[in-house]
Amino acid sequence: MADAPVLELENLSKTYGRRGGGVRAVRDVTLTVGRGEVYGFLGPNGAGKSTTIRMLIGLISPSAGEVRLFGEELRHNPKVLRRVGSLVDGGNFYPFLSGRRNLEVLARTHGGGAERIDALLDQVGLAKDAKRKVKGYSTGMRQRLGVAAALLNDPEIVILDEPVNGLDVAGIQEMRALIRDLAVAQGKTVFLSSHLLHEVQQVCDRVAIISKGEIVREATIADLLRQDDGLRVEAAPLDAAEAALASRWAVEREGEALIVRAARAEAPEVVRRLVGAGADLFRLVPQQRNLEEVFLSITREEAGDA
Repeated sequence: MADAPVLELENLSKTYGRRGGGVRAVRDVTLTVGRGEVYGFLGPNGAGKSTTIRMLIGLISPSAGEVRLFGEELRHNPKVLRRVGSLVDGGNFYPFLSGRRNLEVLARTHGGGAERIDALLDQVGLAKDAKRKVKGYSTGMRQRLGVAAALLNDPEIVILDEPVNGLDVAGIQEMRALIRDLAVAQGKTVFLSSHLLHEVQQVCDRVAIISKGEIVREATIADLLRQDDGLRVEAAPLDAAEAALASRWAVEREGEALIVRAARAEAPEVVRRLVGAGADLFRLVPQQRNLEEVFLSITREEAGDA
């Protein structure tokens, strides 16, 4: 199915334990990922991210719902996983073999990709350490090797679970560039789970936030951040300014400033209300929370509903 989405999850659920008394780790997760997208999958620890990823690459079976890859139902056609590359739990390698030798073993096991090994080792920054035994690799080096392994079969979709774990600042920047290159230059789809929200904000096109096993928000990065637009107001006296604005918008104090949950287009009305209240306005600028702040706000709301 050439026009089908690369990945579709429909009402995907997973319950551990006996029915009635089991633990429902994932509840009716539905999402669609298109070709060439970098899709972020975010959630606090225990939210169901890893369980979902294991279901979509066939490591565990769902209790209900469907996983479709390239329009094919995974349960009916597991061979479709040949078009998928994945890094989960940092990858599993033979510690007494070199990085190169581990990739050679994987290539032989999976029936191809040996001709790509040198280029991949160079791509992930391991060319100089290719002959070292993996037991001497740092956590970050193992992550790099795991990414190389995920790309070995030249997959159409790459599923990366915490790919920057253990990397230093330079390594994180290199991984960011690699992920964007996979999508933009190579046309691959990337499904990315990460707790480093600053990195997600810079590389992802869309994100889904999962909490307590359920998708609670899905949007493009731009739309998700736009939902929390506001205006930062510096005025005096602060009490008078707050009273004048709080009758119309939600207002929060941040030091000696006010964060007004008003749209940019409402700035003239904010100014008029301040002038009408006799407040002196010193500064008014658009305020936008970053992804980490939005994520914390959403997940705290969900925790409060429990």
